[in-house]
Parts: sequence; structure tokens; C-alpha cells
Amino acid sequence: MISRTPPELEVLRTVLIADDESSIRLLVHATIESDDYRVVEAADGAQAWALTQELKPSLVLLDVQMPGRSGLEVLRSIKADANLKATRVILLTSKAQERDIEIGLIAGADFYLTKPFSPLDLLTRVEEALEL
Repeated sequence: MISRTPPELEVLRTVLIADDESSIRLLVHATIESDDYRVVEAADGAQAWALTQELKPSLVLLDVQMPGRSGLEVLRSIKADANLKATRVILLTSKAQERDIEIGLIAGADFYLTKPFSPLDLLTRVEEALEL
């Protein structure tokens, strides 16, 4: 006999959007919103790190340049924390130089998207990250 968890008892995966620009958070939230996971927002790096520790999201979308802690600092903290190592991270930033991308990927980002971004590209990367 196969037993399945009733949908109302399933725990939704959490996706955290961290960007200091509210318009970007709104756009990203509207783009990726789904019944499959809960979307939470942070307005700066310190809040992003606090929410990451508290909620242990499946995926974090980080702007690189934020007040408090940079996205790279938050990324490095996530990858250094044994309880968070499985967390997927997408850097979503205006820093588009080849060296910036290299630094982000070396720091542990799963994907690196530059602003302005295509909503379809973002959605594709989010789906890929959550399938890993």
C-alpha cells in the first residue's frame, strides 16, 4: 500500500529574495510565485542572513550589493554553515563583469544572473535550482 502525505500537511519549500530595491523584490516575487513554495523577502544583507538562519530556505536569491552584508558575504556564510550547505543560491545582480561572475561562482553560487534579467531566464534558473 502506498502512503502519501495529504497536500495540506506537506511542508512548502521556502524561497528567500534578498534585494535592497523593493521594485526588484516585487518583480522577482511576481515572477517566481508558485503554489509549490513560500516566497519570503529581505531588504538587506543582515536581514537576509537572519532569515536564512531562521527559515533554512531551499533557495536564496541574493543581490550582490546590499547594505548591511553584501550578497557575497551572505553566500559565503551560507556555504560555511553545515546546516545550510544544501541551500541553493542564485546571485541576481547588476555586476556583470566577467571577474564579478567568476567571484560569485567561486564563492558558491549555483547560478549568476545579471540585471536587467529576463523573467523567463529567472524562472528557469529557479526551477533548475529547486530540482537539484
